[in-house]
Amino acid sequence: MEVRLRRVYDDASSDDGKRVLVDRVWPRGLSKEKARLDEWAKDVAPSTELRKWYGHEAGRFGEFARRYEAELDEPERAAALDRLRAIAGGGPVTLLTATKDIDHSQAAVLAARLRGD
Repeated sequence: MEVRLRRVYDDASSDDGKRVLVDRVWPRGLSKEKARLDEWAKDVAPSTELRKWYGHEAGRFGEFARRYEAELDEPERAAALDRLRAIAGGGPVTLLTATKDIDHSQAAVLAARLRGD
């Protein structure tokens, strides 16, 4: 399964495949036309409470990832994850996030889950 990570603010690339935004909140200052999304999978994003607790502090990433993995097993998110898995099964998919540190983001956790890491 080919899963890539990119910032939603970066220009789309011809090799992105399906472009899926995985943030719960729409990226500030970005038009839908500029984003060039195929899907907005906000139901697979972390809860507001978890997102606020994490605050993108790299030192909390391990605990954030553990808690987010648990959230992904909840029925609502599990269904959204299954939909994302189906999209990724059809060819390359690029998970998009507004986060500056992609390696310490929910997109990284999702990519690992989709790849079976």
